[in-house]
Amino acid sequence: MFSRGSFPVDSSVCERERRATGMCGRARCTLNPDRVARACDLGDGGDDSIQTYQIDRYRPSYNVSPGAYMPVVRKEKAAGGEKAVIHCMKWGLVPSFTKKAEKPDHYKMFNARSESIKEKASFRRLIPTNRCIVAVEGFYEWKKDGSKKQPYYIHFKDHRPLVLAALYDSWKNSEGEVLHTFTILTTRSSTALEWLHDRMPVVLGKKDSISIWLNNSLDFETILGPYEGSDLIWYPVTTAVGKPSFDGPECIKEIQLKYTGDKPISQFFTKKANATDQPEQKNLKLSKEFTQRNASDSVKEEPSGEESGEPIKEENIANSDILLPKEPIQGETCGIKRELEETTPDSGIKVENISMLPYSQVKKKERATKDAGDGQASLLSYFGRK
Repeated sequence: MFSRGSFPVDSSVCERERRATGMCGRARCTLNPDRVARACDLGDGGDDSIQTYQIDRYRPSYNVSPGAYMPVVRKEKAAGGEKAVIHCMKWGLVPSFTKKAEKPDHYKMFNARSESIKEKASFRRLIPTNRCIVAVEGFYEWKKDGSKKQPYYIHFKDHRPLVLAALYDSWKNSEGEVLHTFTILTTRSSTALEWLHDRMPVVLGKKDSISIWLNNSLDFETILGPYEGSDLIWYPVTTAVGKPSFDGPECIKEIQLKYTGDKPISQFFTKKANATDQPEQKNLKLSKEFTQRNASDSVKEEPSGEESGEPIKEENIANSDILLPKEPIQGETCGIKRELEETTPDSGIKVENISMLPYSQVKKKERATKDAGDGQASLLSYFGRK
């Protein structure tokens, strides 16, 4: 058992209610009455005709939970018809037929399944006259991952308020005090949010939807489906929002998740790519050394992998596609180029600078030179002269 507000609540009961109704029961509401009026399509918010009730009880919060007061828009009778008013009510419905001596449990009905509001007595009698809407900047939902739960903050991309469908009721306690409470309607989750939870609040994303619900239209079931707009986004936030006492901008600050279990397949590919970086870096270093040592050559070289944007691979070196550094030729002073008008014996390729030959052709050239004789007498030639 633990305390929520001024009364004890069984945590297992709250968890069962949360799973049954949908959203977790946390929201951000820091809107002033003027912004609430604009969000609910009641004008610019500065109209003196928009009346407020008990607005002094409202405390803006980044972490609103059931039992807290929030500004609610409802209709009331007026001269010539009805008018919209802003009434500060407690989140968590307490039906009017609740016993006067009973302590109100705001966590018992802070949500109502839209699919069954016509069936349950607590909600069915409220549909004709006790509809209302609630404006919030966003709400929180928890993703269960084994024994851990990660909260996410869901809101509109342009940060405009979300207008949620709700029902309200009034209850009088044994002392004669009247308490106004409300419940937020939920529906099945949208396609985009199915991974997070199977339920979500009913978001009235259009002015027509707001009008249909608030004006007690009989044809309202079509507007109680999930909001499928792509402008509803989310991101992970600190687990501290699970504590009702935790409040402030830190509640909606995005965090970076640390994956300790299964990782996305893309991460494995990235890891493999990183594992091959070292040999490629060695090849790039070798290529740069070759390029620097041949910088004085007038012959245009092929671009290295770094210059062309393609990684250098080991097989390129094995196939002698990279030019070798200059080596002194017999009879030539080291570091001085000598133009050679020769032809390799096997390929017929005319060579102007042996230092620019591919590795395989240099080896062939060396063999051909030795075969042709380099001015040193062999054993056979010695006996032949005798």
